[in-house]
Amino acid sequence: MDLYRGVVAGPRGGSMRDRRGRGRRGPVALPGPLSPSSVPVHRPPRAEFDLLVGDALDQLRPAFEREAAAVEVVVEEVPILPEEWQDEVPLSLATEHGGTPRVVLFRLPLTHRSTGREDLVDLLLDHLVDRLAEVWQVPPDDLDPRLG
Repeated sequence: MDLYRGVVAGPRGGSMRDRRGRGRRGPVALPGPLSPSSVPVHRPPRAEFDLLVGDALDQLRPAFEREAAAVEVVVEEVPILPEEWQDEVPLSLATEHGGTPRVVLFRLPLTHRSTGREDLVDLLLDHLVDRLAEVWQVPPDDLDPRLG
């Protein structure tokens, strides 16, 4: 007993851990492969946005089949802007990378400009149509699935 004298000086500091249950933050609260189907699946905002982009691209699939030029669609968090930038933050842009046309969507500016999920879906589709029309040099109305 004298061996540990001075090292173990009574109860540990801090709060005691509740060993009866995990509470709301433990693995019991997270959905997993054994969770019932009634437990909603949680997706991080990035993954949710990527799913929305995928859905929008599915709507534009006929346009991709008609146009010969391949286009990459990329999602970035925010644009990198110079310190002296005074204009509005861009929501998307069309550029070229390694000879391949690329449409870049900026997740945070798009989500901040939208008022809800439906508005985000419309805004996302608007920007995809506009940038693809810019790359393929066709009128945006020819690509927009909502007008057909």
